[in-house]
Amino acid sequence: MTAPVAVGRVLPTMNEDGSRRWIRPKLSPGKFWVRRRAVAYALMVIFFIIPYLRMNGMPLVLLDLPLRRFTILGSTFFPTDTLLLMLLVLSILIGIFLMTALAGRVWCGWACPQTVYMEFVFRPIERLFEGGRSGSMRFDREHARGQLHPRRLAKYAVYLVLSLFLAHTFLAYFVGIDRLVMWVRRSPVEHPTSFLVMAFTTAAIMVDFTWFREQTCLVACPYGRWQSVLLDRQSLIVAYDGNRGEPRSRGRERVEGAGDCIDCGACVLTCPTGIDIRDGLQMECIHCTQCADACDAIMSRVGKPPGLIRYSSRAALEGERVRRLRPRVVLYPAALSLAFGGFLVALILRTPADITVMRGLGAPFAVEADGRVANQLRIKITNRDPQSHEYAVSLEGVEPGAMIAPQNPIPVGPGRTAIMDVFVMLPAAEFHDGEHRVTVRIADGAGYTDAVTYRLVGPEHPDAAGPPHESKKEPRS
Repeated sequence: MTAPVAVGRVLPTMNEDGSRRWIRPKLSPGKFWVRRRAVAYALMVIFFIIPYLRMNGMPLVLLDLPLRRFTILGSTFFPTDTLLLMLLVLSILIGIFLMTALAGRVWCGWACPQTVYMEFVFRPIERLFEGGRSGSMRFDREHARGQLHPRRLAKYAVYLVLSLFLAHTFLAYFVGIDRLVMWVRRSPVEHPTSFLVMAFTTAAIMVDFTWFREQTCLVACPYGRWQSVLLDRQSLIVAYDGNRGEPRSRGRERVEGAGDCIDCGACVLTCPTGIDIRDGLQMECIHCTQCADACDAIMSRVGKPPGLIRYSSRAALEGERVRRLRPRVVLYPAALSLAFGGFLVALILRTPADITVMRGLGAPFAVEADGRVANQLRIKITNRDPQSHEYAVSLEGVEPGAMIAPQNPIPVGPGRTAIMDVFVMLPAAEFHDGEHRVTVRIADGAGYTDAVTYRLVGPEHPDAAGPPHESKKEPRS
């Protein structure tokens, strides 16, 4: 539903002349605000400490993009874990759909980082330096002179420090706290790329909370546009009870038959996106409940019961029967159970190491002076286990002494990858139609073993080194 155009503006954040209408919401402390503040501070603490926590000797969360290695809750995922990552992302997406169907945009109003930091960190600092809503509006009216006011400049300085802290914490999720500490202690000249990444992230956070603000929710984030398909008439939303509030009546002398709404505008003054909740469900509403707290305070003053603006559903407000069980509330949990259940099964069945046998660089094979045929194998071993292991390689299907390995066994650290070079020397007579099949067996000495069937290539005829056939790797568990 589109809100009616108010005098002097065409959109909540745009004036008639096309200029930016800055939203300076008035704080409305209430029961919802107290609960949201507790949730926000808890989420901030969790966000700050996760990079320092470890599980099974590994970071609790580390999304190492350059190495394409993702560590979550002590388990490391690699690009070969496409199925696992797909099921995990699908589970999160379905979970958001289910949460929205049940409780509306509770994510936006209670847990989204944009809302959490804007409303409980940056805006309180703004009110402290600029003197609340009236002070900020006075600076806005002064245009450039207001932007350069010492109090506003001091606010920007604090914002910059906070942006630096948040940028460092955010990047710790992608590079790890150890590497981040090394970056901080070293000169930017020694690591220019990482310094530029840090500077860009800091600038993005600074611009977001200083200038872009609610535009992130209204323009950049697609969640508000999704709500038209994610919500139904039974979904819980923050809504104004028009049956109780209408018709509105101002002043002490109330009109006979007037509703409880006194048209004070408190709900509009406190809205962080500048909308009027009385106009119904709108894309810009993030369900932050500030309007409900503001309205409850006014109702208390005029001797009316609270809840004129409250959590409800469109069906309930229009007197329809409230249905807890409906198709999407059944289908979403079923789909979530399948996706997350599949993720858990795949995670449990995942082997503690990932083995890949590849052909060596250069020619597929070489014929030595003594007539033997040499094949080079490159065995890539990725250790998924949180403990270091030494992986020993052996070959089945060849005579003893046919395998030469410069390093066997080879140590591989937790979450690390190593490549072992192996040379196999066989008489030319062992090759039939240019190939000889062997089994590459890998063991870590701690109970894990795996075998990969591999095809060695050689001359098609024992007496002549003809063109080799392409090898085809046939891995098996």
